[in-house]
Amino acid sequence: MKRNVHVTPKDGKWAVKSAGSSKPAKVTTTQSEAINIAKNMAKSRESELLVHGRNGRIRQKNSYGKDPFPPKG
Repeated sequence: MKRNVHVTPKDGKWAVKSAGSSKPAKVTTTQSEAINIAKNMAKSRESELLVHGRNGRIRQKNSYGKDPFPPKG
């Protein structure tokens, strides 16, 4: 099963975590740096990237896997 990748706020910094993991894979000082790291992880796993805002709510989603329902033309 492919694990989605989350960018979440953590103690004034930004954490990159796999879904279901208790520890972050990486903690950065900026959200944009965390997003770049998470994007590469999601692409290599062909999973989904979920970016959370400072309030913890999901503010952006990107899917990097094969779309089972691609848009029709």
